[in-house]
Amino acid sequence: MDFAPTDEQDMIVDTVRAFVQRELVPHEDEAERLGDVPPALVDEIRRKALTAGIYAANMPGELGGGGLDNLTMAMVDRAFGWTQYALHYVVARPSNILQACTGDQVEEYLLPTIRGERVDCLAMSEPDAGSDVRGMKCRAVCDGDDYVINGTKHFISHADQADYTILFAATGEEDSARGPRRLITAFLVDHDTPGMEVVPGYNCVSNRGYHNMILNFDEARVPASKVLGEVDRGFDVANEWLGATRLQVAAICLGRADRALAVALEWAATREQFGQKIGRFQGVSFKLADMKTKLLEAELVTYRAAWLMDRDEMADADAAMAKISATEMLQFVSDEAIQILGGMGLMDELPLERIWRDARVDRIWDGTSEIQRHIVSRGMLRPLGA
Repeated sequence: MDFAPTDEQDMIVDTVRAFVQRELVPHEDEAERLGDVPPALVDEIRRKALTAGIYAANMPGELGGGGLDNLTMAMVDRAFGWTQYALHYVVARPSNILQACTGDQVEEYLLPTIRGERVDCLAMSEPDAGSDVRGMKCRAVCDGDDYVINGTKHFISHADQADYTILFAATGEEDSARGPRRLITAFLVDHDTPGMEVVPGYNCVSNRGYHNMILNFDEARVPASKVLGEVDRGFDVANEWLGATRLQVAAICLGRADRALAVALEWAATREQFGQKIGRFQGVSFKLADMKTKLLEAELVTYRAAWLMDRDEMADADAAMAKISATEMLQFVSDEAIQILGGMGLMDELPLERIWRDARVDRIWDGTSEIQRHIVSRGMLRPLGA
């Protein structure tokens, strides 16, 4: 298990870092101020990313994607994490779940998304079904060759930029040891479908410019040909393809922590108080040591999970541990960085206050830290019959 980057990985990461510094970082202040990324800038970033060959890097090469393995993709996402979500998400990593597309779905959704001609978003969370996904109330009822969908989804990231949604909806029930539980099916739903509405969501302190939206479905009729995977087996599709999402969150947190630590280190090495550089005071230098240690710990846990995924050996608990480690590390590192800078750390002339704000959502979305701990602990206890 060797995570030292190869020459090829170094070249790829250097390309992404240069792109981030040249094409994304200069727009950070504007995106923060506007709470938005202007459509013209979105188109420009997407076009340049396609030209640079870094768009859809997570998708297989034979489909027109970058064909990167999961470990290299984690390194790439870490490089993107240097800047804010509102900008780097434009350099799309289409949902891996799209690889479940079959038949006409491949030409209609998968390939155009890889080429940057279409943009997907994923809708699972509901007002009454967050962590309890089985409790979702959005229903799809079969009616001839169609499904009629009714319900609401919320916290749907970048649905305002997407033109179709990967929707999870209840399509039936089955008996279980704990009583009836809902069966879930995944659908590909175009945003121009009659009866579907995309409306602004909530104002969030994290990730300004990267919007969450609300999706309303009122008798929205979707052809059965839009079912992704098998009917009533939506969780099978999700479990097969969505593990990489938690690794992506973890890797991006590594990149944010890299930047926070760099700012704090530069400040500690140059700021003078009481006649000497503040980095000479143990109250500051020990913070730097702890930040570096926790960052390396999270890096190893995250890269290990990606390495295991490349070997088809990653368990759900491995991705969960990566997300716990990296997201909680980032909260610590960003907070300590602000403490080292004092009042300046909270000023928007520097990126620390933004990193600190943005870090808060990472312990919630794609499964809260508590859900991740549940996954890890159940993986330990279940083999013992507990």
